[in-house]
Amino acid sequence: MTDTTTVRPTSPLLTRPGAVAGEGLDAGVAAHYGDPGREQRLLEEGLAVVDLSHRGVVRVSGPDRLSWLHSITTQQLTGLAPRVSTESLVLSPKGHIEHALHIVDDGESTWITVEPGTAPALAAWLDSMRFMLRVEVSDVTDAYAVLGEPLTAASVEGEPLAWVDPWPNLVGDTAAYGPETDHPGEARRWRELIVPRAGLEAAVGDRPLAGIWAAEALRVAAWRPRLGFETDHRTIAHEVDWLRTAVHLHKGCYRGQETVARVHNLGRPPRRIVFLHLDGSGHLLPEAGAPLVLEGREVGRITSVARHHEDGPIALAVIKRNTPEDVDLVAGTVAGAQTVIVGR
Repeated sequence: MTDTTTVRPTSPLLTRPGAVAGEGLDAGVAAHYGDPGREQRLLEEGLAVVDLSHRGVVRVSGPDRLSWLHSITTQQLTGLAPRVSTESLVLSPKGHIEHALHIVDDGESTWITVEPGTAPALAAWLDSMRFMLRVEVSDVTDAYAVLGEPLTAASVEGEPLAWVDPWPNLVGDTAAYGPETDHPGEARRWRELIVPRAGLEAAVGDRPLAGIWAAEALRVAAWRPRLGFETDHRTIAHEVDWLRTAVHLHKGCYRGQETVARVHNLGRPPRRIVFLHLDGSGHLLPEAGAPLVLEGREVGRITSVARHHEDGPIALAVIKRNTPEDVDLVAGTVAGAQTVIVGR
């Protein structure tokens, strides 16, 4: 599971009117600023910005940086042009997802944003893998912060560096385990702006702020997996349709590649991600981690829950692969109607 023990800075944006602090992995930034539904609409309209300053930032410099990162992670990184964004995963030797890397290079350094609390572990692992190569690894979370913006434009010279989310496009030589066309993620625009932490408030300016609840609702509606939510200690990328943006299927050897290739070529993943429309007639919704039950038997767990301003209560869940696709699943007393993402 994701490391949540690292002490993270509390955002100065939590002093803004109406700010309510997030919890768990999203502690340290605002869950909302008083009206999550309105904040979602502002994001969809391209007007708001989201405080993601709890995310970690790792910088890798040196002339060997891209070929080195290419050799130890899942994505094709050699020849990555400045300001072009990509995504890669760090896998365990058995192919389980350990880190999700949002990567953009500025021509001199490669910048990686990661889930809250995971930067120290990632930087330590990268540092242990340097050997004799000309690379330097720095956890620069204390100096740099992240803002989420509803944009898909790459940053240009003179602007802060931005990572543009490739989801749900197929990146490179890869495969989709969910739909290749008419994917709901096509409607979501998203990028992460990397700014000096001291200049966080200036980077926001007079734009309206949206909380993490709003951003998460749009992520869930886009079927976008998130490390520490849709993943646990045994998740493989196929189960959550993460090959499509983060895994190159015919690149050189990297840790965990054997599992990626074997499952893709010879079998099916043991679990599959689904989207759920939850029954909203009650006052309470299940929490992330709640077991999902079919006919008295546990078949999986809720991984993310959100209230969407149009679709109502929604969730992502990871369930056993052979669970029937045409049945409702129950978390506590709340039923959820499946929409298939990764099929049986």
